[in-house]
Amino acid sequence: MEKDIRTGSIEMTAAMLISGTIGWFVLMSGQPVIDVVLWRCLFGALTLLAICAMLGHFRASILTWRLFGLAVLGGVAIVVNWLLLFGAYSRSSISIATMVYNTQPFMLLAIGGLVFREKITATKLGWLAVAFAGMVAIVQAKPAGGFAGSDYLTGIAMALAAAFFYALAALVAKRLKGTPPHLIALIQVVTGLIMLTPFAATSGLPNEPYQWALLVAMGVIHTGLMYILLYSAIQKLPTHLTGALSFIYPVAALAVDRIAFGHQLQPAQILGSAAILIAAAGMTFGWTWPRLVRHQAG
Repeated sequence: MEKDIRTGSIEMTAAMLISGTIGWFVLMSGQPVIDVVLWRCLFGALTLLAICAMLGHFRASILTWRLFGLAVLGGVAIVVNWLLLFGAYSRSSISIATMVYNTQPFMLLAIGGLVFREKITATKLGWLAVAFAGMVAIVQAKPAGGFAGSDYLTGIAMALAAAFFYALAALVAKRLKGTPPHLIALIQVVTGLIMLTPFAATSGLPNEPYQWALLVAMGVIHTGLMYILLYSAIQKLPTHLTGALSFIYPVAALAVDRIAFGHQLQPAQILGSAAILIAAAGMTFGWTWPRLVRHQAG
């Protein structure tokens, strides 16, 4: 058991570090966002196809037509999520887009309450208020150089919308419990290929070898390898540890944005980002206000 937790922690950490670097790959590729997602889907599909074949997932008994339809629906949501998030990077910076994107738990809360009539407690509303205050701080902050005006606000809106579509994909994934995750991922990226092929590559193919290397890496490493590490870790780790290690992703994205592009958050953006992350952690771990007060008092 202890060995599983140690191995799972290493896998989860690696998966989150890989996820945190994808913004650099997107921006450095120099390709239109729709093309980036198309190539990610293509190279990801080839990688996942090989993985699923090796694992013996291509059996009629594994996937019913109903589950296949749900996987396709989740694929549409996850691909739209990628398009919006990648588009937000160049408009509001990797750091801000990633922090705003971490409002995903609250998107799930809202969808669960409105669509599935799930109970929303006062504690959850409290964390939602904290996250909203963080959002207001980020929106009203003076953007760093190169990110200004309507583009900055558009980037924030795109990151919020990306979080919403990720929440939809997560809800669909819950309905696919018991289905091999690599097979779900394969269906999702193939769905993306079908969706985007008519619209992508209108500006031509990448010209430089390094651009192809970045696009291949996003498919093989950020999709194929990352899925393997992530799902393997989830199977080994308790939920609370999975949730804790998932916060490596935004920290890694902040570091990449600072080191690679020199983007430094303004004080109000730092406070807003911290509020969102704390609120997301509170939602993830089920923190309650009395418990926090007792902890601080002790």
